[in-house]
Amino acid sequence: MTFDFNLYSTPLLFGFVQGWVYAVLFWVRAWRQERLSDGVFGCLLAALTFEIWEYMLGFGGVEILWNELEFFPRHFGLLLPTLAYLYLKSQFNAGFRLTRAEFRHAVPFLVYAVYHIAVFAQGAAFVEDWKEQVHIPLGIYYWEILGVFTLQVVYFYRAYRLYREYQSWAPSQFSDTEAVSFHWFRNFLLAFLASNLISWSMTLLDLWLNLDFWHDWWDELFNAGLIYYLGIAGYAQLQPRKLNFEPAVQPETTPAAKTEKLSEAELQQWKQKVETLMTTEQPYLEPELTLADLAQRLHSNVSVVSAVINGAFGKNFNDFVNEYRVEAVKKLLHDPEVRHLSLLGIGMECGFNSKSTFNRAFKKITGSSPRAFISQ
Repeated sequence: MTFDFNLYSTPLLFGFVQGWVYAVLFWVRAWRQERLSDGVFGCLLAALTFEIWEYMLGFGGVEILWNELEFFPRHFGLLLPTLAYLYLKSQFNAGFRLTRAEFRHAVPFLVYAVYHIAVFAQGAAFVEDWKEQVHIPLGIYYWEILGVFTLQVVYFYRAYRLYREYQSWAPSQFSDTEAVSFHWFRNFLLAFLASNLISWSMTLLDLWLNLDFWHDWWDELFNAGLIYYLGIAGYAQLQPRKLNFEPAVQPETTPAAKTEKLSEAELQQWKQKVETLMTTEQPYLEPELTLADLAQRLHSNVSVVSAVINGAFGKNFNDFVNEYRVEAVKKLLHDPEVRHLSLLGIGMECGFNSKSTFNRAFKKITGSSPRAFISQ
């Protein structure tokens, strides 16, 4: 059995090999760093390789899937949306574990796998007869396609909603939101949305025009590129500190709801404590300052300090800390001893961790960019 390297099979083969290489790398890192999210991401990449291997082997002239393994379950389309959702869930919450309840997400795939294995086990002749008399005439084949589409829609919506809730939660906990991977999580969702849209566009074109395999491979090529992108970008992505976001147990996030725990007198008393701490110890100069760090220094808990910042100052934690940093930058701009520093250098001295965060926070608070502020 030889593999025919051609214009159609070779790009898919490279994507297939790339997927498995990075899947192993993620599994190794998951074991070494005890990161469940990396383990799930490795499974996601491995599952993606099985989305392209039928076309890869077919264009390469390898007929084993259609001869010896006909009707054997050979793709994980019913599991991919679940893996994408669980990856985000395990990234956002370091305490997340795959409990028995979580395995309900795999039920559609397990039903598909058991059904196909049961038919496959009866032998090749039975498989052909079953396909002609039951599988296709009763529409089971199309129900499987519809099941994949439904799960993609449902789990993409759940993943997107989870991301939006996390995006709203993080500024109330971290002074540097870039460190908690907003861009990577957003790009991850966009990549999967693009993959699903292209896949379904090609499916509809195929049903309409009855395309042959040589014209129906563009979504497979896109998935090969997707494997490259997710593997390289996902592995190179700086891992955020261990997060503990769990939307199911988050309290109401409005300032009014949080201040109900404190009387007005208590609120003003805590406000004075927070202002004193920020002025004397200047914790805002620490780029990775979190709400939990501030609460520890105040010998209090996260919910009380969050209520004070929201209720007494009318800001979330991120804006509250960045306002102190911007004021520190404005003071240093008038200090002749730091004129040897660049504008970004001054921002870094005042607690900002990147140029983009510095510029965005400065403009949000002052209404102008740092350079425009200097010229004024």
